[in-house]
Amino acid sequence: MRPSPVILSTMRNVDALDARILLAVDADPRATTVALADRLGLARNTVQARLKRLEESGQLREPSRRVDPAGLGYPLLALITISISQRVGQPTREAILRIPEVVELLVTTGDGDLLARVVARNTEDLHRITNLLLEAPGVVRSNTAIVLLEVQPFSVRPLLERHIGL
Repeated sequence: MRPSPVILSTMRNVDALDARILLAVDADPRATTVALADRLGLARNTVQARLKRLEESGQLREPSRRVDPAGLGYPLLALITISISQRVGQPTREAILRIPEVVELLVTTGDGDLLARVVARNTEDLHRITNLLLEAPGVVRSNTAIVLLEVQPFSVRPLLERHIGL
């Protein structure tokens, strides 16, 4: 089961110290709390408490976001815009999230209502996944774009660096 979205109004903003800790974790994700504290010149309890708060608030995401799906046999990446019947939004989203190849699902404005980041083994597999999406209750239509080249993978590192003035 995927975590529910965190409501932005209840989130505490990441401060400069949080950003320094997050940059250190990004640079060495296997570092222990003690090693991070030593590297940053902070108390271990401070680093541990801040990491715990960032995880609990949803601001520090799960490590699986770092896994490249190609290494699991899913080299094809597609972005699928999905139009849905507004009366069945939640059941539609729940059905779509049961498809393991849907690695991200966003509610959007514009031509479609949802944007799914989907991984597949090949184009035949993508066709199978698209058909599963179309079978979800409330899905009216979809539009698929195959990603040819990922120029910049998801990264907030430049934002963290800006946040602490680097």
